Amino acid sequence: MVNASITDWIGERASELGFAMSGVVRAERFPELERNEEWLARGYAGEMKYLEDARRGDPQKAMPGARSVIVCALNYNTEFSRTAQACAQTHRAALDEEPRGWISRYAWGDDYHGVLRTRLEELLAGLREQHAEPFEARVYSDTGPLNERVLAKHAGLGWLGKNTLLLNERIGSFFFLGVILTTLDLQPPLGSADVPPADRCGSCRKCIEACPTGALVNGYVMDARKCISYLTIELRGAIPEELREPTGQHVFGCDICQDVCPWNRTAPVTPAKEFQPRSYGKNSETTAEKSGEAGESLFQPRLEWLASISEQEFREIFAGSPVKRTKWKGLMRNACIALGNSKVARGSAAGERAMKALMRLGECGEAMVAESARWAISRIQGSEPGGNEPGSEHL
Repeated sequence: MVNASITDWIGERASELGFAMSGVVRAERFPELERNEEWLARGYAGEMKYLEDARRGDPQKAMPGARSVIVCALNYNTEFSRTAQACAQTHRAALDEEPRGWISRYAWGDDYHGVLRTRLEELLAGLREQHAEPFEARVYSDTGPLNERVLAKHAGLGWLGKNTLLLNERIGSFFFLGVILTTLDLQPPLGSADVPPADRCGSCRKCIEACPTGALVNGYVMDARKCISYLTIELRGAIPEELREPTGQHVFGCDICQDVCPWNRTAPVTPAKEFQPRSYGKNSETTAEKSGEAGESLFQPRLEWLASISEQEFREIFAGSPVKRTKWKGLMRNACIALGNSKVARGSAAGERAMKALMRLGECGEAMVAESARWAISRIQGSEPGGNEPGSEHL
């Protein structure tokens, strides 16, 4: 076994690199990984076929010969308001003829895969300097066949909450997880008599009750097919009609189950510029600035702007952004659904602009986008002139 001082060095260096937490765990098949087969059998993964990769159930299959896993957490929580507050702000914006959408907090800035990987590779480079003998290692920044949350739990970074995410009593849940698999036999900081952090969700059901689509079928189990993040990002076809209204004005991802979690009430904010909201236009480059100060922003973006973006503009605007994962037609589909749920009034100036954008998309060559646009048009046409359409209260 490698000297325990190396494990101490890993923790110190990870902190220097900006990681909020780090830990070391054996590369073992933990009990939670074995339950994945039942979850898949229920069809809860939807179209996410990559979750069926057998290597996800055993780190040894992800990297033969691996003996240890280094797990690091990178905070992406910014100071901008969360869904609950933004909901009221978006409603006011709609009344002011500026219907807006919601992009998940993690996607406001640069693509986290690259940001996370750069720091992990720096950590690994330092580890090679600390340990003279050669060893093998692989870096995964949410890119490999691993269940990072389970590994993080057993590395002592937190517990798996009722919203299925890793929770930590100090920093909440707004963080990315990255890992380094290695053939080094590292000594975990948790002794053999210790156990992973206790589950501190208690009797709280805020995340379950707040989910508009009922994706959390019960505590600790999610039907991803109903999750707004899945519907707006992973799903390639049309959003099921019964889930469109509950999806509200989300255009990429969802933060609701995290925003309502008590452990996120006092979660620290990150100083990392990479995760601040990007803004565009009005002499602004694609850099983070306060919402509204420099044209269009990924924090509560104007739905009219999103719906007007061409495929070429999509590639340019979202280069190096997580939003590119949904592709142009996915974002247009989502923008249409959000406009249909936006409470924009028929006959108002905002309503006329929304109808113009939707009619244009309704005539595009993408059948899914065109159908979504027609659905939204019917919603706006059914609203009361000068009023708001009932039943679309979810953001």
